[in-house]
Amino acid sequence: MHAANAAEEARMTLYRRLVLAALALTTLVVVFGAYVRLSDAGLGCPDWPGCYGRLTPHHAATDILETHAADPHGPVSLPKAWKEMIHRYLAASLGLLIIAVAVLAWRKRDDPASSPRVAAALVGLVIFQGLLGKWTVTLLLKPAIVTAHLLGGLATLGLLAWLALKAWRMPPVTVSRSLLGATRVALVLLVVQIMLGGWTSTNYAALACSDFPACQGSFWPPADYADAFHVVRELGMTADGEILSLAALTAIHWSHRIGAALVALALSLLAGALFRRRATRGAGLALFAALALQTALGVANVLFSLPLPLAVAHNAGAALLLGVMVTINYRMRAMPRLAAVGRSEHERAEHENSYA
Repeated sequence: MHAANAAEEARMTLYRRLVLAALALTTLVVVFGAYVRLSDAGLGCPDWPGCYGRLTPHHAATDILETHAADPHGPVSLPKAWKEMIHRYLAASLGLLIIAVAVLAWRKRDDPASSPRVAAALVGLVIFQGLLGKWTVTLLLKPAIVTAHLLGGLATLGLLAWLALKAWRMPPVTVSRSLLGATRVALVLLVVQIMLGGWTSTNYAALACSDFPACQGSFWPPADYADAFHVVRELGMTADGEILSLAALTAIHWSHRIGAALVALALSLLAGALFRRRATRGAGLALFAALALQTALGVANVLFSLPLPLAVAHNAGAALLLGVMVTINYRMRAMPRLAAVGRSEHERAEHENSYA
């Protein structure tokens, strides 16, 4: 009996380590993917899954150098090819790791600390991510595909964070139903804002407004919202095949900035509500810190004209903020509905809860 328990504990320890490793690798893949995109290396290898049909840029060096010599300012060069292929190697490794997590989760499906259905969903998501990675290259960086690829990476991160919290049996915190509802709404708003950020990045609209807090000296800059949010189109083009105008790029950027202000307000109010309760004070502080960091990075990117390190850090900040919000949503549990007489007493007891 003791040996069986020891074996089960060893498998759970392995499962937790694999989940943690997958979470760390996903963070690296998301951040490095942003670096590849922002350094214009997304087409460093114009085919998929290899590079000019070879396993590494080293083996494809002749083809890469010939292409670069023919078009020195084009998307293909040896450094860009290595960036793109390293990202693919990391993503492939992550896929194998997630499959291992899913296998262990199903083997331990009777354990409350495992989530086999979430793990299985992750396998499906990572397969779809692979297809999006392929289409990103073969369809020449179509904004809809690249944005979906970015969101898929962050969705993978969020689900792995959920798995990790469950694997470590993080205790819930009982809060009022109104506060629980606010955390759910705030997460949805954050996801929408991340989508707007992805659309801004993949359309290269981050520099459409180079001043702050106004845009082009106005709080109502000339903007073309119809072409800006037409999803099915080529990069830098309208749906009719015309060059995407500055007004359209301005509409994309300004929408992201207005969304950032609204979401920052919503998250600040949520963080304040969490901080006022003893049981959720740590969560409120974490949310305040992540939000302040992401806001500062966003403003700095505008003021300093999108330097690569700050732009990549802004993507990492979005991942951090998402992780904080997933954690908060995971741990919040609604208090039971009580009679009016006992409700105030229960609410007082809520303040005595702690994360311990």
